[in-house]
Amino acid sequence: MPRMMKAAVFVEPGRIEIAEKPIPDVGPNDALVRITTTTICGTDVHILKGEYPVAKGLTVGHEPVGIIEKLGSAVQGYAEGQRVIAGAICPNFNSYAAQDGVPSQDGSYLVASGRCGCHGYKATAGWRFGNLIDGTQAEYVLVPDAQANLAPIPDGLTDEQVLMCPDIMSTGFKGAENANIRIGDTVVVFAQGPIGLCATAGARLLGATTIIAVDGNDHRLDISRKLGADVTLNFKTDDVIAEVMRITGGRGADSSIEALGLQSTFESALRVLKPGGTLSSLGVYSSDLTIPLDAFAAGLGDHRINTALCPGGKERMRRLMNVLESGRLDLGLLVTHQYKLDDIVEAYELFANQRDGVLKVAVKPG
Repeated sequence: MPRMMKAAVFVEPGRIEIAEKPIPDVGPNDALVRITTTTICGTDVHILKGEYPVAKGLTVGHEPVGIIEKLGSAVQGYAEGQRVIAGAICPNFNSYAAQDGVPSQDGSYLVASGRCGCHGYKATAGWRFGNLIDGTQAEYVLVPDAQANLAPIPDGLTDEQVLMCPDIMSTGFKGAENANIRIGDTVVVFAQGPIGLCATAGARLLGATTIIAVDGNDHRLDISRKLGADVTLNFKTDDVIAEVMRITGGRGADSSIEALGLQSTFESALRVLKPGGTLSSLGVYSSDLTIPLDAFAAGLGDHRINTALCPGGKERMRRLMNVLESGRLDLGLLVTHQYKLDDIVEAYELFANQRDGVLKVAVKPG
């Protein structure tokens, strides 16, 4: 009889439940990681609601912090018993897409049909946990291509401090990186959920000196100040576009970051830009976007619009943990609630409905 574990699985739209599943076997390039802490992401809520399709019975979740339980025979440079994280995006770095500079969009989707994952390109296919393979809201997770995707946790960093690295911190920082921020820039960040807060922190680290955070929740705007915002605007009471133009003397922002995924925030992020500015889009959109002609200057405004999927891999994770280890940023404050894996249905209800000031939930199997 195989050894069994508890896992949160997608049953049908509106239902994620705890089930018993076999502990995965370890192939030569894999690592079995015993989860010590994971969390719930907004994307998991999209899966719960049936807005993002996944296979029934799939274990959900994509943000692992844990301990190596067993290593595949070909994996070198790691040890069983070592504390590690892996990126939410865990590409095959031998793939054509990875060698073309876009590992998050690699050919991992081909593996299920018995073909080589090194071939093919597909948007988001580098996202495997809780999408193409069983994810991290479980007692154990199998990490594929482990030598390229596992990153050791430095001594002294807690699970809660590094919990944002696999997805939220990596995604938010990528939003700032894609905004082409230069020292002295003015940057507007739309939405101060966990990803937007990390984008705010990333903008500060990259050298922006006027960071304007926009949200409709004053509590989140208070946190954004702690993470680097110079000005906070509540869109429910402030005319955001007029305020940005006033602050910049009519020039417009050098960059804007859209971290929600709505037509309204995307349009506002475009309207605050100066000619030649960059809009960095992190939102997950669920319907077609319309670009307003005047804000787009009829296509003649030298604007840049960049999109991104969270970067993964051990080097990305190492760099993010360097930021935390240096003391330049503490993202443990984003963990507002803790739940046991057995109670994850309750945690989903809290997170999906954004009750009780929730930002991120630490889920612990033990």
